[in-house]
Amino acid sequence: MGNTHLTRRALLGGATAVALGAATGAATGTARAASAAEAPPLWHEFTHTPFTHPQIPFVGRAGYRGGAPRFPRRPAVADIRDFGAVPDGTTDSAPAINRAIAAAGRAGGGTVTIPPGTFRIDDVIRVGHSNVVLRGAGSSRTTLHATKNLTDLIGAYGSRYGGDKSAWSWAGGLIWLAPEARWNSLVAAIRAKAWPFEGWTGNRRDEWRTLTPVDPARQGAWTVTVPDPSSLHPGALVLLRLADDADHTLLEHMCGGGPGPEAYTWAEKTKLTSYVPYEWPVRIARIHGRKITLERPLPLDTRPEWNPQLTTHTPELTGAGVEGLTLEAPETPQQPHLLDRGHNGVVLQCAYDCWVDDVTVRHVDNGFGLVAASACTLRRTRVSGRGTHHPYFCREGSHDNLIEDFTIEARTTPAPAGTQLHGINVEGLSSHNVWSRGEMRTGTFDSHRGLPFANVRTDITVHNDGRHGGDASAGPLFGARFTHWNVRVTNGRAGMIRLDGLAPYSATVGINEVTEFDQIDVPDFTGDLHSRLELYGTTDVVRPRNLYDAQRALLR
Repeated sequence: MGNTHLTRRALLGGATAVALGAATGAATGTARAASAAEAPPLWHEFTHTPFTHPQIPFVGRAGYRGGAPRFPRRPAVADIRDFGAVPDGTTDSAPAINRAIAAAGRAGGGTVTIPPGTFRIDDVIRVGHSNVVLRGAGSSRTTLHATKNLTDLIGAYGSRYGGDKSAWSWAGGLIWLAPEARWNSLVAAIRAKAWPFEGWTGNRRDEWRTLTPVDPARQGAWTVTVPDPSSLHPGALVLLRLADDADHTLLEHMCGGGPGPEAYTWAEKTKLTSYVPYEWPVRIARIHGRKITLERPLPLDTRPEWNPQLTTHTPELTGAGVEGLTLEAPETPQQPHLLDRGHNGVVLQCAYDCWVDDVTVRHVDNGFGLVAASACTLRRTRVSGRGTHHPYFCREGSHDNLIEDFTIEARTTPAPAGTQLHGINVEGLSSHNVWSRGEMRTGTFDSHRGLPFANVRTDITVHNDGRHGGDASAGPLFGARFTHWNVRVTNGRAGMIRLDGLAPYSATVGINEVTEFDQIDVPDFTGDLHSRLELYGTTDVVRPRNLYDAQRALLR
C-alpha cells in the first residue's frame, strides 16, 4: 500500500513483464503490424518514477478498494416484492423499493434484490445507507421504468452561478447514491432555491473542522508527517484540504508550474476560484508516531502557503452499490442545451468505495454521474437510446474513480436543434480518474474546463463527434498530467484527444493519425507546454496496451 512496498527492482521487473506480456497480444490496427508492438520511451521513464512522473499520473489505485477486481456479495436481506413492488410495468414500485432499501440500511447493510421484470417507478430511488446493495437480475432482465424527471419530483434547480440554466443538466439521478443526511440537505436547499455546493463539506462548504495540520511533503508521497495525530486512526476517511494563496500558486502547481501558468490571469476566472480549496478524500492506512501512511500517494504537494490540513467532512456513503438492471426514462425529445429537466440515470455523490456494475441507462438526459465521489468503480455500464447531454460526468472534486468496460451507443433519433452531446466529462478540479476499455460510438473526451488534472483515458475506441463544454470563467480545459494512451479514433478527428498542442505536461501515446476539424481549441497557456506525443500514427501498437492495468501490475 505504501511506497516502502515498492522497490525499484520490483517496479522495473513488473514493468518489463507487463510490457512484454502485453506485446504478445494480437494487435487489430492497420497503421503498424502486430509484430511492431512496442513500449514507448515514456513507459520506461514512468517505471523509474511512477509516483512523480511529470506527464503521466499514477492512477494504479483508482477505483473501489484500490481497483478491486470483484465487488462484495452481501447477503440478501430484502426482496422488493415483499414490500409491495409488482413487476407489471404499471404499478408504482418506487415506494416499495425505497422501503426495502431503508430496511436494509436499518439492518446494517445487505442486498436488496429485484427480480426479473419491468417495474414502474414514479420517484427517485435513494441508496443512502452504507453497505447496502441494490441488485437486479441483470441489465437484460430487470428494468426500472422511470415515468418522471427530477424537476417534477424535486423542483426546478438553478445554477449557483446565476442565469437561467437548469442544474439538472449536470446533477442528480433517478437512482441516487448519497448519504441520507447529505441528500436531505441538498433537496431542502434546492426546494428553498438556495442553490448549494454539492460536495463533502456541506451546502455552504462550512461543515468541517481541522483534525491536524500537515507538514510539507511532495506530490507522490504515500506518508505525511503531522504535528498532532491524536484525532486520527487507521481506516478513517479524512479530507486533505489545500487552500490557495493570493498569487494562485496552488492552481499553477496543478498545471505543472512554469512561465505559462504564472502568466495566466487566474483572478478573473471566478467560477474556477470558487472551487478552491481543493478537497481530496483518502483513508488512513497506518499511523506510526507522527507519520501517517495514506492508501494512495499525494496528488499534489502540501506546501505551507496552502495551509494543508487533514479535516473532517459530512458523513460518507461507503460500501454501497447498484448492480444488474436497466433504468429507462420516457423517450421524450432531448431538451435544449443546459435546460435538462432531469431524466437522469445513476449518480454517486459524497460516496467513497462504492460501485455500479452491469447497469444500462436508456433515453436519459444525463447518464452516469460522479459528483464529489471518490474511489468508486463503474464497471460494465452502457448509455443507450435517443441521445444524451452528458453520457458520463465527473465533477465537483471527484477523484480516484475508475470507469471501465463502458459503452456509449449511437443515438437512436436525430439530435434536435439546440442540443449538445459531450461524452466522458471531467471538470471542477477532479483528478486521478480513469476511463478504461471503452467503446464510444458517439461523444468526445470532454474536459469541461474547471481545471481537471492528472486524469487518464486508455484503451478506448471513439467516434469523436461530440463537443466539450465549460464556461470561460471556469478557467483552463486541462491541468497537468492528462494522459491519453492507446486511443482508436474512428473518424480521424483530433479535437480533445490529441493533447500535445493543448494540455500542459501531458502525454498522448499510441493514437492513429487525426486532423483538426469541427470544434478547434487553442492552449490556455503560452509558451512550451512540455507535452509529449509518442507512437503517433499507430493503432493498437503501444505496449502496455492499457495504462491503468499496467500501473496496477506494478503494485503486485
